[in-house]
Amino acid sequence: MKKILLFLLVFVYSFSLELNPTVLEPDEAFKTTFTQNEKDLNIKLELGKDIYLYDDKIKIFILKPQKIEITEEINIPAPVDYDGFIVQLNNLDLTIPFELLKSKVESNSYEISIDFQGCSKAGLCYAPMSESFVLSFGNNNSSNELINKTEKVAEQTESLNETDMIANSLKDGNMLLVLATFFGFGLLLSLTPCVFPMIPILSSIIVGASKNEDMTATRGFFLSLIYVLSMSLAYTIAGVIAGVFGANLQVALQNPYVLVVFALIFVALAFSMFGYFEIRLPQSIQNRVNKTTDGKEKQGIVGIAIMGFLSALIVGPCVAPPLAGALVYIGQTGDALLGGLALFVMSLGMGIPLLLIGLGAGRFMPKPGGWMEGITRIFGIVMLGVAIWLLDRVLDATIIMYLWALLLLGSAIYLKMYQNIIAQLITVVLFILGVVLFVGAISGATNPLKPLDKFTSSKAVQSVDEKLVFTKIKNIAELELAIKNSDKPVMLDFWASWCVACKELEEITFKDEEVIKKLQGFTLLKADVTANNDEDKALQKMFGVVGPPALIFWDKDKNEVKSSKIVGYKNPKDFLEIVNKNF
Repeated sequence: MKKILLFLLVFVYSFSLELNPTVLEPDEAFKTTFTQNEKDLNIKLELGKDIYLYDDKIKIFILKPQKIEITEEINIPAPVDYDGFIVQLNNLDLTIPFELLKSKVESNSYEISIDFQGCSKAGLCYAPMSESFVLSFGNNNSSNELINKTEKVAEQTESLNETDMIANSLKDGNMLLVLATFFGFGLLLSLTPCVFPMIPILSSIIVGASKNEDMTATRGFFLSLIYVLSMSLAYTIAGVIAGVFGANLQVALQNPYVLVVFALIFVALAFSMFGYFEIRLPQSIQNRVNKTTDGKEKQGIVGIAIMGFLSALIVGPCVAPPLAGALVYIGQTGDALLGGLALFVMSLGMGIPLLLIGLGAGRFMPKPGGWMEGITRIFGIVMLGVAIWLLDRVLDATIIMYLWALLLLGSAIYLKMYQNIIAQLITVVLFILGVVLFVGAISGATNPLKPLDKFTSSKAVQSVDEKLVFTKIKNIAELELAIKNSDKPVMLDFWASWCVACKELEEITFKDEEVIKKLQGFTLLKADVTANNDEDKALQKMFGVVGPPALIFWDKDKNEVKSSKIVGYKNPKDFLEIVNKNF
């Protein structure tokens, strides 16, 4: 396994070097010069190889003695369409007549600035930049001599957000320290909903393996290790491809058709556990495998590896700062080897709970017999639950409520055949929960965790003032218009229907009283990127967003506050700690 992983990483790394040119530093990508003569000021902005500018990000200002935008009065070359974006592909040569400056404000000294943002065709987007020049009249300087050195606005020197800090740690850190840090990140991610759905999948695998032979701690750990290594390999390959080629495999795998297919696979696994049929390799392949002395074992290992690989792609990953930081690093540097290794060890950290489940199997799993049949069927029910959980990203919330209710009621009826007291108790509990969910679905509830919210909540009829109201925007133009028209700080929420962490933000963080109180002073915008169309991709690319959830902030002066950028779920306390630093 280690040799295969090393080969894949080296191959992808070598391939990426061919496809990705060296990423230019900002000073190499954008070279700005100011020259003045008797009548006007000339601004030249030279672009590096394969660099382009967003046309709508080019802004020209008089900063002093008074801030006035003069972009519309400067002759800027007509932009072109490139990959769905309106851009400038060639060097800019702009002229600002002195008469224009004096018509705006009479002065012997002006500070002129040009703001811009650009990207490399290799897939890297640079932070917004600004350069300025002080222009003076009535002095003895030669007409082409610069009065003041061009200054880069220190926009990039502000405190970094969490994702950028992690990306920078990959650039500057010791490799062993970096890998140890990412392993720690993985341990923290193992406590999030990203990993929870994998627990019943792995448990069912161990239960299935226990039918044929006694399950020892060693064998349970070995089966879990195969699952976790395959899961880690899937994360690593998907992450490297996303970083190197800019592909969002997670979005592609959250396509409704893909999710329905995998939900059906889990339904098939459930009915297999109910004993209706047995899922096996095709006979021709099975015969070849069984030619070896350990053919039976290899057959099981192959199935577990495939299940681990596919589970990782479909059930996760959740977007979090460590994952986003690694992908940003790969995208910026093309270093797929270090980035891939970081993702791999992070995935191993996420898999620790799964390894513990396997290690404890020999101690806690009952031996083959009547008990095992009952546990197998219980995990079959859990597989149906995983299928509904996947469909939650596709179907209407009310339909999902009915499905959960039917699953619980059906499970109660199915388990009623077992006469022992524990099975009877589980049956009663499942039946009661099923009835409660069914009543909740009829009442219009959409959260399975709060099925009777319409009846019992004292806040069932909340006032408008106690709710956060988001305005949906679809593209960059709508975003810029909303920011321009806002007289308050702005928060943009990147959201998708299949995003588990997005729902956590909605149900926990954005319903906290302190958070609501804080955000009522903001203009709240929401970008639904579920469809992942060209407009969604353009929005995400503009802010370097790997995937939802991500929160972007602007201050009252309409300047993006990069240090407040939030990626992944944050509980109310952590959310307020970040936001309160700048607002």
